Amino acid sequence: MKKSKIIVLIHGNFVNDATWAEWKQYYEQKGYQVYTPVNPGHEGNPSELRTHTHPDLTKTSFIDVVNNIIKLIDTLPEKPLVIGHSMAGMATLKLVELDKAIAGVSIDGAPPKNVFPPFQTLKTVLPAFGFLSFKKFFMGSRKWYDYAFFNTISDSEKEIAFEKYAIPESYKVSRELVLNPFSNIDFKKPHHPILFIGGGSDNIFPPDLTKTIAAQYKDPDSTVNVKIFEGRSHFTCGEQGWENVADYILDWYENL
Repeated sequence: MKKSKIIVLIHGNFVNDATWAEWKQYYEQKGYQVYTPVNPGHEGNPSELRTHTHPDLTKTSFIDVVNNIIKLIDTLPEKPLVIGHSMAGMATLKLVELDKAIAGVSIDGAPPKNVFPPFQTLKTVLPAFGFLSFKKFFMGSRKWYDYAFFNTISDSEKEIAFEKYAIPESYKVSRELVLNPFSNIDFKKPHHPILFIGGGSDNIFPPDLTKTIAAQYKDPDSTVNVKIFEGRSHFTCGEQGWENVADYILDWYENL
């Protein structure tokens, strides 16, 4: 397989591209050209977005997120390695299915519409759908982020992480993941290599869900691998030791 030297890092829900700043620098130091596109309606400084929501946020859907990445990829000289976290893990699977990536990595990834999540996932993310809310968007409380994202780090680190990364989220993104047929994946279709990474202590998408999604892929000639990092949370890309995750991905990719 011809390797690309381009990496696209896609952020998930409830945060923006600020979460990838250190990864971008880390991979660039290893000789890669790295893009960290911001999803529509998520542009800006997180602390400012918490007080002045982006005007396009509530318009943003999961399809918009995927199309935004396709628009970037179509300007590149070659198909990139795409790495997505959380909701963007599912976006990565869709981009691989659409033949827009030379390889894909889903980190703590959301399930496609055609993979039913466990009760733990539903309980944690239900507020982000807004089905019973009069608000126009979801903004997680400190308590919600502490449980859903930051459950393996210290209290002082939780406070810093919330201030640095937490932002409001569009209900439409989460809703399309469970309601729109676009969010199905054709698991029988041949595809470029996919790596699933899960956090052993992830309270949103637990490791068994990561394994379940990976197991749905049926083409015997297509590569699907799984790696669970024990003791790591949904915030695995930001908590201490993230370099181990980043290195594992690069080793996997370079040895395909």
